[in-house]
Amino acid sequence: MIKSQISKIIFLLIVLSLEISAQISPGELTSFHANLEGLSNCTKCHELGKQVLNSKCLDCHTEIKFLISNNRGYHSSGEVKSKDCWYCHSEHHGRNFRIINFHKDNFNHSKTGFSLTGSHEKIDCEKCHQSKFISDPKIRKRKNTYLGLNTNCISCHEDFHKGSLGTDCASCHNTEKFNDVKKFDHNKTQFKLTGSHESVECAKCHPSENKNGIKQIKLKGLSFSNCTPCHSDVHKGAFGKDCKSCHITKSFKIINQSAFDHSRTRFPLIGKHNSVKCNDCHKGSIKNKPLFAKCIDCHQDFHKGEFAKNSIATDCKSCHNEMGFSPSLYTIEQHNQLKFKLDGAHLAIPCFGCHKKDGEWKFRITKFDCQNCHQNVHGNELTEKFLPGNNCQNCHNTSSWRTISFNHSGTGIELIGKHSKIECRDCHYKIEVDNKRKFKFVSLKNECTECHKDIHFGQFEVNGKSDCLKCHSFENWKPDKFSHNNTRFSLEGAHSKLKCSQCHPYEKRNGNIFIKYKLDDFKCAFCHSQRL
Repeated sequence: MIKSQISKIIFLLIVLSLEISAQISPGELTSFHANLEGLSNCTKCHELGKQVLNSKCLDCHTEIKFLISNNRGYHSSGEVKSKDCWYCHSEHHGRNFRIINFHKDNFNHSKTGFSLTGSHEKIDCEKCHQSKFISDPKIRKRKNTYLGLNTNCISCHEDFHKGSLGTDCASCHNTEKFNDVKKFDHNKTQFKLTGSHESVECAKCHPSENKNGIKQIKLKGLSFSNCTPCHSDVHKGAFGKDCKSCHITKSFKIINQSAFDHSRTRFPLIGKHNSVKCNDCHKGSIKNKPLFAKCIDCHQDFHKGEFAKNSIATDCKSCHNEMGFSPSLYTIEQHNQLKFKLDGAHLAIPCFGCHKKDGEWKFRITKFDCQNCHQNVHGNELTEKFLPGNNCQNCHNTSSWRTISFNHSGTGIELIGKHSKIECRDCHYKIEVDNKRKFKFVSLKNECTECHKDIHFGQFEVNGKSDCLKCHSFENWKPDKFSHNNTRFSLEGAHSKLKCSQCHPYEKRNGNIFIKYKLDDFKCAFCHSQRL
């Protein structure tokens, strides 16, 4: 009986303890924190009367605390740093609850402080997040963890240079591929790359070497005090070891003339000769001594003996110097001692304007007619009388073609009145049927209608010609010379006071409107109506 009562009491205590425990704990902890269950362990995470504090979490998760204190990793980003740990890592939801709610497919890796660029964007997460790359032995034991990696390249990649160039791989390489060293600036080393050195492959100067049984490129310890460690001395030591005293890095064939003093030779380099390649004069070998007494020893006679005297070529220096073949040193004063003197506009004409025909230079000119250089734009419009011997200077001068000195009275037409003030082209430059302008002189008719439109449309024609001078003068178009009394109808009495338009009406014929001056009838009834 007593044993039965004791059993009931024990059963009631167990039930009561379970009810009390259920009221205090809101649920089971995850498998990660299962060792913290029990009333005696609550204060390990909870402050009495308070929620879970971050400091409690970080007391256990020291690896996270270390990252935060060093401002590294995802938990140091602005997205996480200001939040409570329980906001993302909630507890008391059962053993199998996913307390680390992490989705790698949409995770922004840049928030860890290590942005994925280049080839890093294309590889799987597991390629980098492996236990063998984790240096901390405690973190390395964890399964499926993303903690513990270092941002140094050599934490994942083998150091091909074996520490000889430090640990900052990004100073030379990028994340696209290791073979690409575009970021490396050779000019920051003790040997700056200039000229042809810029296009030489690295392996040409940096050979592979076997170091401790490992083959690697030699990047340090190279000798570069002179050129001979890489280049063979074709001069066999004749000019010493300082190659740069004559050569430049752009090409061995280009001599550093600023360093080599050619003036110590019998042929100082002046003007254009300073930029000539050595091999252009020193054919075959630099030791060959070329002739240099005359220009034609090196230069071809461009004028092909045109200036030869007694079958001996004149030296080029009589007209040219080392500054260049053009412009010539031949002066205008020298030219004016010849048969053809330069004056007027000819002074501004370059030599090739007269002496270079059909792509070939010619200086021995025997004909000096204007048409030897200038086209006769008048063609057959000028007769021998006005162009004797094709000599354009009868009308033109060398100052300008537009300056004309011509006595028009010799043509039988004297220019008076308005005609004396117009330009020649106003009458002699005509538009042809093919819409081209041509000069006309001989073929130009000696009639007013050749230049002026007949506004009377043939009313005053006699034998097909209109004599405008019967009514008009050369001053203006007003009929100053016209007298109505010389016509068949004299103006007398009231007729003399009438306006012309009262008797001479406008008429339209063939689409043309004009004043009719030739009346058909002079009877009074033609103008005046009669009253019956």
